[in-house]
Amino acid sequence: MLAQTLSIVAPVFLLIGIGYCLARFQVLDQAIGDALGQFVFIVALPVLVFRSLIHADLSGGFPLSLWASYFLGVGAAWILGTLVIRKGFGREARAGAIGGISASYANLLLVGMPVVSAVYGDKGLIPVLLIISIHLATMTVVMAIAMERTAAIDSGEASPPIGRLFLNAGRKVIANPLIVTITLAFAWRQTGLSIPDIGEDILDRIAATALPLALLSLGMSLVQYGLRGNVLPGFLLGTIKIFVMPAVVFLAGTFLFQLPPLWIAAATLAAGCPTGVNAYIFANRYGTGHAMSANAITMTTLSAIVTTSLWIWFLGLWFGPELG
Repeated sequence: MLAQTLSIVAPVFLLIGIGYCLARFQVLDQAIGDALGQFVFIVALPVLVFRSLIHADLSGGFPLSLWASYFLGVGAAWILGTLVIRKGFGREARAGAIGGISASYANLLLVGMPVVSAVYGDKGLIPVLLIISIHLATMTVVMAIAMERTAAIDSGEASPPIGRLFLNAGRKVIANPLIVTITLAFAWRQTGLSIPDIGEDILDRIAATALPLALLSLGMSLVQYGLRGNVLPGFLLGTIKIFVMPAVVFLAGTFLFQLPPLWIAAATLAAGCPTGVNAYIFANRYGTGHAMSANAITMTTLSAIVTTSLWIWFLGLWFGPELG
């Protein structure tokens, strides 16, 4: 069973490996990887999300229990990651916040969607897309506020007003292509209109490029992270990210909210995804935690083929035919 699971997810991570090799051995210039990443984030993934959302069965209404299950995992991982860095390693408040982000921010777009799609098909993508629909906006605002407040703590200055922090973070969220796409998709659903066949064909062709190109671009981007010393903090944060966070999501979805098995499995796999690159982006922006965030990204991505397979194997044992 485990070997079969490995064979399912192996192509996903082999594409990441191919992307890494293309950049590492300079078969393709890093600038091409950056351009590929821009195409993925601005065009391909938004088209895939739009197409999927307008056709998704959302008759169950707002999935509050699904969101609650996932964000309980986020909260638990964030708190534990912050405590590890602040109390365990005695780092400053900003580094603690980077630790929380590194332990809780999942790479849902570049890894979560391809993995869940490979294992559970289009039906499995629905709960992941529902999580993504609020994940980026929520996490962007929370991360921005956390970093501004911890920066004020470290400098001994008064924290900016919470209203101003919300406004500044909200402006960035509104301009994000994925947020615009999600808004347009839900607006389109309200019209009750159908897309002409030629439009559907174009959307299908662009959407088909999204996941493989996302994996290749992720692999190419890993060249700039690597392992940077201070390995232990990154290892501990990565462990929280790929084991503790999905475990909390699984327990909450199964025992607290009693979600459908497919939704629990998809949310658990999403939570077990590698650390997203936003952890390093925030570390770079606020001048701290570069090594531990880069290490968390690299370690969780490199180990994901094994850890993801273990989670899939466990979920298959737990739910059995119910996931079919």
